[in-house]
Amino acid sequence: MTSVVKCPTCGNDVVWGETSPHRPFCCKRCQLIDLGEWADEDKRIPSNDDLSESDDWSE
Repeated sequence: MTSVVKCPTCGNDVVWGETSPHRPFCCKRCQLIDLGEWADEDKRIPSNDDLSESDDWSE
């Protein structure tokens, strides 16, 4: 049985399988749009331990 999911960017149906190389996205364009939103920090994983600008960073 093949699963079908919604593309998180545009909402189109995506077959979850080898025929959809960009899954869960419907295409490379939607994949890159999502990546850009993460890079611009429009999307983020919530955390109680958020660092402020004045916190020290270590490498």
